[in-house]
Amino acid sequence: MGGISRTVLFISSCIICLSQNIVEVWSLKCKCDLCKDKNYTCETDGYCYTSTYLKNGVIHFNYRCLDRKQFFPPEDHRGCYTDPSISCCKVDFCNDKKKFRPTVISFSNLTSSANPTGSYLTTIEIAASIAVPTLIICLIIGAVYFYHTSTRRRGMHHHLRHADDSIEAPDHPILNKGVSLKHMIELTTSGSGSGLPLLVQRSIARQIQLVEIIGQGRFGEVWRGRWRGENVAVKIFSSREERSWFREAEIYQTVMLRHDNILGFIAADNKDNGTWTQLWLITDYHEHGSLFDFLGRNTLDTSGMIHMALSIATGLAHLHMDIMGTQGKPAIAHRDLKSKNILVKSNGTCAIGDLGLAVRHDVTTDTVDIPLNNRVGTKRYMAPEVLDETMNIDQFDSFKRADVYALGLIFWEISRRCNVGGIFDEYQLPFYDAVPSDPTIEEMRRVVCVDKQRPSIPNRWQSCEALHIMSKLMKECWYHNATARLTALRIKKTLSNFRASEELKM
Repeated sequence: MGGISRTVLFISSCIICLSQNIVEVWSLKCKCDLCKDKNYTCETDGYCYTSTYLKNGVIHFNYRCLDRKQFFPPEDHRGCYTDPSISCCKVDFCNDKKKFRPTVISFSNLTSSANPTGSYLTTIEIAASIAVPTLIICLIIGAVYFYHTSTRRRGMHHHLRHADDSIEAPDHPILNKGVSLKHMIELTTSGSGSGLPLLVQRSIARQIQLVEIIGQGRFGEVWRGRWRGENVAVKIFSSREERSWFREAEIYQTVMLRHDNILGFIAADNKDNGTWTQLWLITDYHEHGSLFDFLGRNTLDTSGMIHMALSIATGLAHLHMDIMGTQGKPAIAHRDLKSKNILVKSNGTCAIGDLGLAVRHDVTTDTVDIPLNNRVGTKRYMAPEVLDETMNIDQFDSFKRADVYALGLIFWEISRRCNVGGIFDEYQLPFYDAVPSDPTIEEMRRVVCVDKQRPSIPNRWQSCEALHIMSKLMKECWYHNATARLTALRIKKTLSNFRASEELKM
């Protein structure tokens, strides 16, 4: 395609040069009886012409320039050889009656009698000199382009029919066999871009082998896959969840979104398994799984609890942050923050995932980019203003405050699993003792909005400084009045300062 682009550029340059030469050829000087300020001279890209009319038995003359924009039809002015009162010519000042006696010019003698010197080209000759070679060149380019694209389509369709086959981006330097996914992403995004090139994404997706299913949800399934010896997570959406798939891929590829505490996006692709189309979203794989799974199997010490909570708050603060500039990032609100949508990394920190319901803030218009999606957030984690439908959806800060409410519930889940002196609580979801396992909106509204209940905080948490800090933060996250809640950035700074003070004591 690079060769075609250079050819098109060359042809464009040639056409521009031809156009410039043609303008020079068509620049005629003619007598003009209206142009007193220009010494009765006009210039035109068309014809010099003289028109005659009879007044009181005397023949009078008009001398003018006839510009191409006045031609009708556009390719040649028919009046020049059909109107007996008009005579046209294409030699400098040829319409001066002393040099040129007006006569009716026929189409056949337009090039001979009107152009006796042969110094100027006729319209037809000029059009032919441009149109014919340009048409030939365009046909050649079109044939090459059609051949190129049809060959690529045939190859893509072949691989769509055979999902186990792989497709390579030929000679692509970042698909070198020895390059890891992490290094590949760093090469292409500098750690802050909007993702891998689409062809590379597709190439990676076609080379992945699915190993085992590791999760299921309303959207579809999550698999552990392998790409050149590396583990990846493959989220496979059902066809009815196409909007969620598209939205999540779109959000993940937002410029400057890549962050240690946001789930690392690798690729998105649609694959045909022979029966139906699968929508794939490929991300980093974290063997500990979701925070929900991790807390169900493990407990934490106070340091691990703060470390984990700080990483989640840091990820959310980055999502919520507007980064200005040409390579800036819009503020993003998650809208479905919960322990099942947060992944636990091998170093004990977390990464926020599942951005299928996320909304973006457009600073220039101060509007919220809400996806066309029938899905709603998880009822158990919905803020009071979402449950009672009093949230102002035209104000982006409303979505951020709803995220912070959910963050408070997640902190509660983490804190219950903090082991202090051998004492800890079993893992439970928020409101486990107030609503059924799959509560309705009405049940959650009654508990959260009418009764204004919040998860209970054990008295023993007050005797541990780390748990006391966590309980204080979660209370300030789930205020009924959304405007009174802390921001994600404030939460991040509070936890960061506490961790720094603890490190100084050691």
